[in-house]
Amino acid sequence: MKHYAWMLLATVVLSACGGGTTRTPYQNPLNVKLGDPYVLLASDGRYYMYGTGGVKNGFGCYSSDNLVDWNYEGAVYKGKTADSWAVANFWAPEVYEQDGKFYMFFSADWKENPTNELENFRIGVAVSDSPTGPFKEMSDKPLFDFGYPAIDGNLLRDDDGRYYLYYSRCCYKHPVESEVADWAREKGMFDSIEESWVYGIEISPDFTHVIGEPVLILRPPVSMSDKQAEWESRSVTSGEVNRRWTEGSFILKKNGVYYIMYSSNFFGGENYAVGYATSDSPLGPFVKADNNPVLEKNTPKGGIVTGVGHNSVTWSKDGKQLYCVYHGRTAATGKERVVFIDKMSIGDDGKLTVDGPTTEMNYIEQ
Repeated sequence: MKHYAWMLLATVVLSACGGGTTRTPYQNPLNVKLGDPYVLLASDGRYYMYGTGGVKNGFGCYSSDNLVDWNYEGAVYKGKTADSWAVANFWAPEVYEQDGKFYMFFSADWKENPTNELENFRIGVAVSDSPTGPFKEMSDKPLFDFGYPAIDGNLLRDDDGRYYLYYSRCCYKHPVESEVADWAREKGMFDSIEESWVYGIEISPDFTHVIGEPVLILRPPVSMSDKQAEWESRSVTSGEVNRRWTEGSFILKKNGVYYIMYSSNFFGGENYAVGYATSDSPLGPFVKADNNPVLEKNTPKGGIVTGVGHNSVTWSKDGKQLYCVYHGRTAATGKERVVFIDKMSIGDDGKLTVDGPTTEMNYIEQ
């Protein structure tokens, strides 16, 4: 059974077609106004981008041949219909191709809300015969409900054919004790600190249900002496908000190692940033990397970019180059999130790096 557009496999297939390398010039940010961008390299040899924003109660799609010039394909999914479980706050769509079908994992508010929770997010799946839709929900309810709001579903098909879903349990009503929380109380800043955590769980190959119980993958550091605590706690220590996030995960596998990228801090603020952790198993334990964060604001170094995060990763068509796609802001874009793309690499030493955020002239190599 072929699964062409699990992105790495697709690029391997396409690279076998031969052809010389092309270099397409570009400059960040791209002319795409989305948050949480996700890029699929489909079996038709084209790239498709999905993200948060641009369509009321749904999602749109952009297509490209070169990762630089993007054409808007229109709305591809609409929720808040009579038969939809999803009614508001449509976020973070990701699309995967399998056996001639396209499956969209997305987050939204669930209409079943008997206790009137302010954050009632869940994850669902919609399917289409085309990457440009229309996508139709596979069920009249979310994929799962563990009693707390969940967002940012990301999928891995492992080498043995098993599937794993990664998602973020939201900060909402999830106060966590830590040295950072103690520090914030002592400073008179916040009474409590809520946290979001990333979980992983096996999912059925037909994407209709999860298997077993979720496994905790990532959470913010408990100790302030932890190497990760400073950058993952900036939204709290700056006095911005009483929350520490671990969200927007993206997992990939190289040389038998699982790399999970994640975003920390407030997505609407300047301190949003990306780190990663590694494991030899899809459900961990994962160890955060010493070179975190691998993507953060560049204003302290004289740049103009802040609020970078919630990334995805795609490959060049020849399968040789990784690209990190993420959202960010500049003074010119204001609070609106726009899309950036920069080269990413995993070295022989296993270290993941992102060459960004850049705003000077650059090149996409295919």
